[in-house]
Amino acid sequence: MTALEELLATLIARVERLTERLDAALPRPLAAPDWPRAVAWRYRKRGGACRLEPVPSVGAIALGDLKEIDTQKEKVARNTLQFLQGRPANNVLLTGARGTGKSSLIRACLNEWAAQGLRLIEVDKADLPDLPDIMALVAGCPEKFIIYCDDLSFDEGEPGYKALKSALDGSVAAAAPNALIYATSNRRHLLPETMRDNLAARHGENGELHPGEAIEEKVSLSERFGLWASFYPFSQDEYLRIAAQWLAALGASPAQIAAARPEALIWALERGSRSGRVAQQFARDYMGRSASDQPPAAAAPAATQGGPA
Repeated sequence: MTALEELLATLIARVERLTERLDAALPRPLAAPDWPRAVAWRYRKRGGACRLEPVPSVGAIALGDLKEIDTQKEKVARNTLQFLQGRPANNVLLTGARGTGKSSLIRACLNEWAAQGLRLIEVDKADLPDLPDIMALVAGCPEKFIIYCDDLSFDEGEPGYKALKSALDGSVAAAAPNALIYATSNRRHLLPETMRDNLAARHGENGELHPGEAIEEKVSLSERFGLWASFYPFSQDEYLRIAAQWLAALGASPAQIAAARPEALIWALERGSRSGRVAQQFARDYMGRSASDQPPAAAAPAATQGGPA
């Protein structure tokens, strides 16, 4: 082989390696996963490759486990059942106080009706521009899909904001008949609202001729959700009832639950919040400490049942 031929072979090998690297970096179309493998999926995008990853285990929470949110639970469960039965249903926005059961309610609906064909796909805010691809992928499936966006809020100018608006209502393409969007947020209008907005409405900040339209733009996204469910901070009695429920679920006796009330109140006071999440965290801590005070299970009488005494 001549020197020229060797040089040409080397260049060809380098071009082939470069082509392989470029091919790996190029975006690939979203492929359908093995749907029977799971009832919940996460959309992931890494290095130009996008895929649906199965969630091996969904938190085992049932609709009956959710307390003190009966009105919200009735609205969301009714809408989900309508959707599952092929009747008209709405996209849903769950907003309000943190830790009050917004995400838990969506998971509970999935657990309630997964056996009837309900499925869930979790999408991060950064990946919302890919919603059309996800909708197109599920459109031909027999299952019903909830596209789930947790803790959703936007800063002005983020690309996912426009993409979500179009997916909800506004795109020339029809929405997938077997997919709805459920989102949770601590902000009712999903965008930060400032005093400047009110000043602009009166004075036309930065010379804007129609400043009121800027405010309309901020509320237009939340209005595209057909159903709203608002969650509110719990009262002290509601918080204590939720804490008692979590304690009972972890095996606490009625005497333990009554004795835990003062500590539950102190726990909430230290965190500045009376929420279902705080109640659950207290119950775990309390029962964990109680269990450490008990003798090993092997030393207990064979007839002993229930949680620690």
